[in-house]
Amino acid sequence: MSKAGHDDPEKPPGEKPPGPASTGLGWTKVSCPCCVSEVVEPLVLVKLGEKVRPETKRWLIRLIGTPQRDGGAGLLAHPGEDASGDIIVVSAPRCTLLQATEELGLCKTYSNGEMETFSYEDRDNFRHSDNMEVFLTLAERQYIVKYELEGLHARRDVRIPGLADDYTLQHRDNIWRKMSSAGVVVDTFPLHKRQKLKELSKSWYSGNQLSQPLDSVNEYFGSTVGFYFSFLDFYTWSLLPPAIMGLSITYFSSEVQKEVVESVSGSKVENLEEDTGLPVSGHMIQAVFSMLWSTLVMELWKRRSHTLSYRWGTLHLAERFAEPRPGFHGHLGVNPVTGRVEPLFPEWQRDLRMALVSVPVVGMFLGLVVLGMLCFYWGEDQVMRLHENWDSVVSQTLVYAPSVLHIVYTNVLATLYKTVAQSLTEFENHREESAFQNHLTAKVLVFTFFNYFAVLFHIAFVKQDVPLLRKRLASLLIVTQLVNQVTEVVVPFLVDRFVSAPHREESEDDPQEDKFRNQISLPVFPGLFAEYIELLVQFGYLSLFSCVYPLTAMLLLINNVTEIRTDAYKICKLFRKPFSAPVANMGVWQIAFEILSFISVVSNCWLLTLSPQFQRMHQEGEMSSTNILLLAVLAEHVLIVVKLIMAAVIPDEPEWIRKKRAHIEFTSMQALKQQGLPADES
Repeated sequence: MSKAGHDDPEKPPGEKPPGPASTGLGWTKVSCPCCVSEVVEPLVLVKLGEKVRPETKRWLIRLIGTPQRDGGAGLLAHPGEDASGDIIVVSAPRCTLLQATEELGLCKTYSNGEMETFSYEDRDNFRHSDNMEVFLTLAERQYIVKYELEGLHARRDVRIPGLADDYTLQHRDNIWRKMSSAGVVVDTFPLHKRQKLKELSKSWYSGNQLSQPLDSVNEYFGSTVGFYFSFLDFYTWSLLPPAIMGLSITYFSSEVQKEVVESVSGSKVENLEEDTGLPVSGHMIQAVFSMLWSTLVMELWKRRSHTLSYRWGTLHLAERFAEPRPGFHGHLGVNPVTGRVEPLFPEWQRDLRMALVSVPVVGMFLGLVVLGMLCFYWGEDQVMRLHENWDSVVSQTLVYAPSVLHIVYTNVLATLYKTVAQSLTEFENHREESAFQNHLTAKVLVFTFFNYFAVLFHIAFVKQDVPLLRKRLASLLIVTQLVNQVTEVVVPFLVDRFVSAPHREESEDDPQEDKFRNQISLPVFPGLFAEYIELLVQFGYLSLFSCVYPLTAMLLLINNVTEIRTDAYKICKLFRKPFSAPVANMGVWQIAFEILSFISVVSNCWLLTLSPQFQRMHQEGEMSSTNILLLAVLAEHVLIVVKLIMAAVIPDEPEWIRKKRAHIEFTSMQALKQQGLPADES
């Protein structure tokens, strides 16, 4: 659908001069007869700049309310109680919602009970298409408002009333982005529905229930948030088997250690660590189990993900034909795929920007990771010498200082890098939102892998120091979890409780507009990037290194049981409600987890060669280093084959989902053919 601005800024074409309904006494008028009798539901709040003049606000309200065929957004706008105030409340009529549902490629329940890709022409045959609160989730309705506002483009050069004479919208300018850069539009965010939020909170984190109301989460916060919490729930409970396995191995290894200590009591033991290490059988069982577990978890998650995608109507999205993302820019031209006039940007320029700017900057940050690692080793060496000289409680405590300081360094560096990665990806100028997110995520994943795992791999395979690796992993698991809980929950809670909350206290008798304004004081939701990174790092610790520290899964399980509730509390209470674009899965994050699962095979096989028992066999001449190496390579190849067989045997989609997908694609093709018949005949 082509979006456009107005030819006349004072009077949108095709619409009469605004009457009372569009100048501060109510909602803008609805041009569609079938939508006139609808009860208007406030969905989105637009915050204007403090110096925006009344004529600019009136122009913007008319722009929002003008039908799409005449160049507007086809939405409903309310100026608030004060016509010259700094907010606009936005809603959407039924026809606009239904047309956008078709554009986005959402699937809805057809009259026969099957999920079908929605067609506006066939709207009467879809269940509940006359009731938007049932037909579309709250998150979908609010996202559609954002989608329509950000899709507005000027049809020709237009001067905006109330702004400087030299500020003019150029032909095909993105109006909403221009309004933001000019300071007219300060913020746009979806409104919380207090009663719905209260009911969701009660069933999500306020009670004693263990299961999550995932369908309710999807209805209120959207599929982006729904998929995250679904994966968090699935991953958390999948930690039970490795946690039980780790506890069992730890228990039996401790019994072996007792027997060894008792058998050598009274005699000199030169290297107790080597004699009392994890038994080779336990070491091997934990390593093989971790590899198979990581494969099974990801294969079963993909099946669950497809089931949720079908249930939530996102199995057949059509983003590649949608309008460009708001930040996309380029020279105007005709899109060869859609035939629309829109900004175009050559692929070779994007590749050049990535090669000459993005790659070197990412490389520089990876160099900072290596620098931090070298400083960690230097500090480790210094405190060990100090401990040898002092041999006191203080020096024993200082032994852990380099690890703690390095963990803090990596967390600070990761925060800084995320901001830089965002700027780099903006500079690359990707057309689709999914491409933007994928490139941003890829940058962060490369850095994350180096930042969190480089030291562990160096300790394991270069220094070959298993006790240091075990100590480092324990420090990471304990310190990182504590830091995350404090920074993600405790600090935001204290700020909300003692700083923000007193300024937005409200009662049932308060005007609706005041309740809307109170939501402005809430901080912007930071997104799920950090949450996915946290889960990915957890998954790496468990799948790559748990054989040297079997209690890894148990510590992660305890953390994640609380993580589910704290994350739910944060998104419900501490932040504004975020917009949520419809998604069919976790996107590139799923690929990242699968890559770690594959790397775990190599990691665990090589860690097996570092077990104390293999090392002792090598020292006593029972096995040469070459034989140990060949054994590791053989085990690696066998387990990779087993992993590939498991991935092939377990289909990514349940059979019934595969059939549903094929049926949806078939009916979509038939609908396109039917829509093309009149054009062919003419």
